[in-house]
Amino acid sequence: MELPFSESASAHGAPGPNGFRTPSSVALAEPESPAGEQQLQSRKQKQARVTVALAGISTAVPEHSIAQTDAAQLAAELGVTNKYRKSLDTMYRLSGVQRRFSVLLDSSAAEDVQQAFYFPATSPDDHGPSTATRMVKYEQTAADLALEASRKALESSGVPVAAVTHLVTISCSGFAAPGVDLALIDQLGLSPDVERAHVGFMGCHGALNGLRVARGWAAADPDACVLVCAVELCSLHHQYTEHAQQLVANALFSDGACAFIVQQNSLEETDCRLVSQASHVIAETAEMMSWKIADHGFQMTLSPKVPEVIVQTLKPWLEGWLAKSNLRIEDIGSWAVHPGGPRILAATAKALELQNNALQHSEAILASHGNMSSPTVFFILERIRAMGESGPTVMLGFGPGLTIEAALLEW
Repeated sequence: MELPFSESASAHGAPGPNGFRTPSSVALAEPESPAGEQQLQSRKQKQARVTVALAGISTAVPEHSIAQTDAAQLAAELGVTNKYRKSLDTMYRLSGVQRRFSVLLDSSAAEDVQQAFYFPATSPDDHGPSTATRMVKYEQTAADLALEASRKALESSGVPVAAVTHLVTISCSGFAAPGVDLALIDQLGLSPDVERAHVGFMGCHGALNGLRVARGWAAADPDACVLVCAVELCSLHHQYTEHAQQLVANALFSDGACAFIVQQNSLEETDCRLVSQASHVIAETAEMMSWKIADHGFQMTLSPKVPEVIVQTLKPWLEGWLAKSNLRIEDIGSWAVHPGGPRILAATAKALELQNNALQHSEAILASHGNMSSPTVFFILERIRAMGESGPTVMLGFGPGLTIEAALLEW
């Protein structure tokens, strides 16, 4: 679920326009002048000379999961008319997903799939729990999953809790204030003076936007130690619908969290260096993907034309960006492409003329976990690290705009 809203941030920082305080990592817009452009380029060059590393990449999922065949049966029972009932099994089977995790499940046993959140529709006007009810569940469960991933990241990186100076949280599947960020400060025992930012409602590439915020803080301050955590509970937004695109979303999405540390340091064996990041909005594609708040959860639409747009536009843009680091597509050793679905992965492989197994890590995570929105690319990155792969790695995500978000890492 890749969403169009901008990065939102709350932090301790200097007063900005209209008296609002602006976090140190978020620069005000440069004036449109040669002098302003020179200042921007100078700052980018300075950051490029600083080594910023990712450490302790960790993930967490809810306790219980469901096989895709059982998920298809459950979806049919909740509220799909005969129009799609017969094709629902095929839709779920072709999703590329074999199993998914959810905070709503009470059991993982195939013969005892239980959940008490969704009930069969009692009429054509019954669209399931209200958005308010879904947000109550988000508030009750999101922090625990974020906390598990964050504790793993701190332990894996060897970073003491007291060393964390900044916190970035990411989520597009729920809202609450006080939110996950304040829960992490309280339950991890972070300093009450930790600077924080929240990246909200940006969707499946949101963790890459959060990484950009963390990189800005770390590159600007050699003493900064940034904890980044993304958590999504996409299973809260199952739709009782006859809308084909929303039925596809029902078949793909699941719950998960990731966390990692970003800082300037000498690279440890399991760390990776963040070389570069980039973003690109594809012209005249704004209507091809959406993520909107409705009365009964958040609703996603995804045009079947998106893979075609990826095939047409991705390669020339990516080649230009990699060239700035003196790299070509064939120099990339590993790919962490967000698995928005099998067709998105196939379009990426076709556009970049990749070998058959180049996206094996993305395909494997899609199969074993489903699409968890923003944390998913870091599940893929964790798998790449576990396989002991080295060399340049590219992370890619697609979202409304249509927008491409990318990061270049070096192991």
